[in-house]
Amino acid sequence: MKLPHFEYEAPASLDEAVALLVAGDGSARPIAGGQSFVPVMAFRLAEPSMLVDLRNIPGLDKIEITDAGVRIGAMVRWRDVLDDARLVEALPLLPAAIDHVAHYQIRNRGTVGGSLAHADPAAEMPTIALTCDAVLEVVGSKGQRSVKAADLFMGPLMTSLESDEIITSVLLPAWPADRRWAFQEFARRRGDFALAGIALFYDEDASGAAHNVHIGAISVGDTPLRLAKAEAVLNGRKIDEAAIAEAAAAASAEVDPSGDIHASARYRKSLVGTLLSRALQGAANRKAK
Repeated sequence: MKLPHFEYEAPASLDEAVALLVAGDGSARPIAGGQSFVPVMAFRLAEPSMLVDLRNIPGLDKIEITDAGVRIGAMVRWRDVLDDARLVEALPLLPAAIDHVAHYQIRNRGTVGGSLAHADPAAEMPTIALTCDAVLEVVGSKGQRSVKAADLFMGPLMTSLESDEIITSVLLPAWPADRRWAFQEFARRRGDFALAGIALFYDEDASGAAHNVHIGAISVGDTPLRLAKAEAVLNGRKIDEAAIAEAAAAASAEVDPSGDIHASARYRKSLVGTLLSRALQGAANRKAK
């Protein structure tokens, strides 16, 4: 399908980009890699009057690792994440999840900020941000503000961002070296959107009991989800067969997915429990550093 008519600008600064969005009065949209938004336009699900391309704005394509955590610029591409060997130590859950994003061509263009702003509940990055308690830096006509990932996602392809706001970076908090973690995703074919997915991590106390359990679910709700009931099952317990089985049952019961031509709601609910079980087994068996 052909794209609808739109104006195009490629500003050289954030101030200029924000000014263009303000002038668009809600009908202009920022665009990063365009791997999600352009197809949406092709299907006439969005018809912006102007696209404000962020590619020429300096400073948005950096990955910084500090004591506070991993800060990722909005224009960092998926291939940049996978190519940065530091992340395997600093935040291993992130590259493990991004390795499931679409195909090589998409990973070569798609961006972290674009995925977060697009807010597709079947995408990996929104769930990773939610699971890891990420904080986004956003700039708009009212200045700069911080937005917790938990406060960003409002519904399918809907966020709490104002029409003149642009994501500039996302901070994922520092990752202890001995943290247990896992990522599981199931799709009909490699690179397809997941029918369901699980991202998780937890820490262990001196007795080996889990605490600080975080479990995120992909593609089983209108937004990325935290599975609070399954987390509660595991907190304070050793991750053994009984705990895993109980948590998997709680996770299946906790989600209320929709069915479609790819999978029924019942299948997705069952799949969440299966994937959580596999993820917990993998995390428990992962060698501590």
